[in-house]
Amino acid sequence: MNETVEEVLARYDFTLASITKRGVAFFIDEVLLTTLFMIVLWDIVSQAQDMQQMIMITNAYVFEYMGIKILYQTVFVALYGASLGKMAVKIRVVSLADGGIPSWGASFNRALVRILSEMIFYLGFIWAMFDSGNQAWHDRSAGTIVVDA
Repeated sequence: MNETVEEVLARYDFTLASITKRGVAFFIDEVLLTTLFMIVLWDIVSQAQDMQQMIMITNAYVFEYMGIKILYQTVFVALYGASLGKMAVKIRVVSLADGGIPSWGASFNRALVRILSEMIFYLGFIWAMFDSGNQAWHDRSAGTIVVDA
């Protein structure tokens, strides 16, 4: 394990969040954001007459959806150290620098790299399964870890 991760875990008596908890939190966040996005677009989506039109409509708003995801992750991590999904499974994001809530800059960095990882077949998330500190690419780039709350 990365010595910095080990040191932070020992210094603040943290326990790394399991990959399973992180996966459940991810699922909760995705369902929540997708549901909200579909509600906002309901007037347009409801006019789709077949699956192909539905796909075309959702593809037309992919950049807006990514922007909302970045904003959601940045705000919740910077303010609370956790998204709603993470809060539900009682895990949180902490800074390796001081064990506290990540800064706005680190939270934005983390959210942006998270989206990039999703675009590259979720490879950054898969990385966390094999990393001794359970750090995904977005955790490494932002200097964060995810711990039990």
